[in-house]
Amino acid sequence: MAGKDLGKMKQAMGPVGLVIPADARAGVVAPKPDAVWKFRDGSARVWYGKGNNGIVRPVLLADGFNMGPTDFDWLWEGLDSDPYRFITQLRDRQRDVVLIGFNERSESILVNAEVAKEAIMRAMAERMGDERLVVGGFSMGGLVTRLALAQLETQRIDHQTGVYLSFDSPHRGASVPIALQAIAHHLAPVDDTLARQINSPASRELLWRHLETVDGTPRVDPARKKFLEALERAGGWPQIPRLIGVANGVGDGRHNGIAPGVEALRSSGPYLTDTVLYTQAGGRDRLVADLRGLLGERKITTNDFPDIDGAPGGTLDSFGILADALKEIGEGLDVAHRTACFVPSVSAVSVRGVETNDDLYVDINALPPEQSDLDDFLCSSRPTPHTAMTEELGQWIVDRVAISR
Repeated sequence: MAGKDLGKMKQAMGPVGLVIPADARAGVVAPKPDAVWKFRDGSARVWYGKGNNGIVRPVLLADGFNMGPTDFDWLWEGLDSDPYRFITQLRDRQRDVVLIGFNERSESILVNAEVAKEAIMRAMAERMGDERLVVGGFSMGGLVTRLALAQLETQRIDHQTGVYLSFDSPHRGASVPIALQAIAHHLAPVDDTLARQINSPASRELLWRHLETVDGTPRVDPARKKFLEALERAGGWPQIPRLIGVANGVGDGRHNGIAPGVEALRSSGPYLTDTVLYTQAGGRDRLVADLRGLLGERKITTNDFPDIDGAPGGTLDSFGILADALKEIGEGLDVAHRTACFVPSVSAVSVRGVETNDDLYVDINALPPEQSDLDDFLCSSRPTPHTAMTEELGQWIVDRVAISR
């Protein structure tokens, strides 16, 4: 009977996403670009600013982390929809918008940084006049362009960039709950989409702690160490441009409402009966996932983690995405928490690490601004989802980009 039920589960189970549902599609079609640039491992779409007949005042923005190639319609929708039409605001100020995409968004940041370099060089070659570039990105895209600019400087190549910007980029690391990483690997015999995303090169580089297998131990992945070493060799940050950034999380240390060590979701079967995923809490041998049902039984624990799921920061709906996918195949679920912190505010504005509660919950607004690696930054006044384009954050960026030269 168990074998028959497992076969039924495999047949019914669809792919599960991490950042967005795996079957999500854009609700709009991006306007036809004025130019399309093709690169070896990616491409870019160019929309000229109002009144421009070519590239005059370029703003280059790199896509973030996900699986598969960049969906420019999805990227456009996220940046130019209500409540704030970010691209429209830039173009109305005669800024040319260049969206940089990747053939594989989960590829190593080291690989996709080469795409960013190609886009920067192309923008300089096609630019009319001498207006300096604005270069940055969203989420992982901020790290891709940070590395690209820093490496160009160490290679003594003039990138002619006046401003670098990051939008909720995990400069000090990102977090996917170990409970979620564990169940992704647990479900891999049925569908391995989520496990492959978690084990992708970019994920290993982004996550402050990574779980490679369901029976593994959370650790700093060797790929992350290699990425951080590459950043260090390039000086850590570009030295020439002004560095600005925003965080989707608040800056006053407020808890996001997700308590540590409580149930995030519980299954009543028929496939994962009595499986429970918990929010992250500190302590030794802390149970974060009690996995049961047709795929076997495992208890997943952590040691000395901070209460990172509830930290101020940009959130992902990852528990909710998983729950929705399981409900689609008839799994009974009680979902107490759909979201968890993905990019802590302290990471997005690069003021602290993410290893302790003292750092995660520090009042950033009360710190001397020079403690950030950024020259100027803004944390959201209210908790918002990771990379959500709000009027507050978008207008702050536009005000600083529009006047830069």
